[in-house]
Amino acid sequence: MRVVHNSALGLCLALVVVGCKKPAPPAEPAPEASASAAPAAAAPEMPAGPHADEMKLAMLGAVPIPEDNPMSAEKTALGQQLFFDKRLSGDGSRACISCHLMADGTGGHDPLAIGAKNKQLTRHSPVMWNVGFLPKLYWDGRSDTLEAQGSAALAGGNMGVGKENLEAKAKELAKIPGYKKQFDKVFKGKGLTPETLVQALAAYERTLVCDDTAYDKYAKGDKAALNAEQKTGLELFMGKASCSTCHTPPYFSLAYMSKDAAFFNIGIGIKDKKEEDVDVGRMTVTKKDSDWAAFKPPTLRNITKSAPYFHDGSVPTLEAAVRFMASGGYKNKNQTPLLSDKKLSDDEIKSIIAFLGSLECQGELKEPKLP
Repeated sequence: MRVVHNSALGLCLALVVVGCKKPAPPAEPAPEASASAAPAAAAPEMPAGPHADEMKLAMLGAVPIPEDNPMSAEKTALGQQLFFDKRLSGDGSRACISCHLMADGTGGHDPLAIGAKNKQLTRHSPVMWNVGFLPKLYWDGRSDTLEAQGSAALAGGNMGVGKENLEAKAKELAKIPGYKKQFDKVFKGKGLTPETLVQALAAYERTLVCDDTAYDKYAKGDKAALNAEQKTGLELFMGKASCSTCHTPPYFSLAYMSKDAAFFNIGIGIKDKKEEDVDVGRMTVTKKDSDWAAFKPPTLRNITKSAPYFHDGSVPTLEAAVRFMASGGYKNKNQTPLLSDKKLSDDEIKSIIAFLGSLECQGELKEPKLP
């Protein structure tokens, strides 16, 4: 894992990491950028097959940093405190970390997230790793920035503050001497407001970069980073199984690859339900019939640690999730044509799961001392 910052700062923000390194200047995430980031001299020895060149699109660029929310060590440290602080919630019962525990791979522990006042929400909590690269947040892409997502989470069921109470919550937190002092320093002339609160949170979340997996080491030239079965699984992932169509390296999700993200209907959450009871996903945002029950493909980084799976948390094991996708998903009126039965053998399924194990993130979300 690495920590991201503006290169002009000239310092490494070692807040939540095992180690860190200076990244390249911020750039929009795109396949071309990823390809150019891979030095030719370090190209790995890929398994033989028709997709070897695609596998070289291996390394992440730098997290895009918005001009109106530049990074600093003080700001990310403040955001880290807020991320772990239950006082942000409406009833003091939940913090952001409550839905993104390390024990669950920074994804949700429960099939459906539990919000303030112990209220069950409608979707599963996704992993936090590399969230700063996403152009659209939430399973349906309704937020365009981490700042907007933070405001929505505070106001909505996750934290239960209520949109009408965000100002009051900011004033409540500003009465805590430690927070007041930090906000006055980091946000000079502004202090603690609903806007600066989510800016600090977003800054911290942009440091949660996973680029230190066994796969990343292999892609950079360490031929021993993957074992034989994982290399077989990688070739299947890129080839016969066509997993990379929607879970494209290096982000392992096509949703990271363009400003409009990507959303697909694979049939999850539809079987045995009346149409009026189906979560329509992206269609809620766009109002387009073509987006009915379509959801963002999640990153597969840390996937072995973040069960259960899919937007409704309905699939309890990784093997079941891989088998569901490899079989072509669940047929319905709007299913993506990208899915089909790949007719994988049990051994091929096993090899793909072994490869997914090479995407485990090594970083850690460390709880700070709260003011």
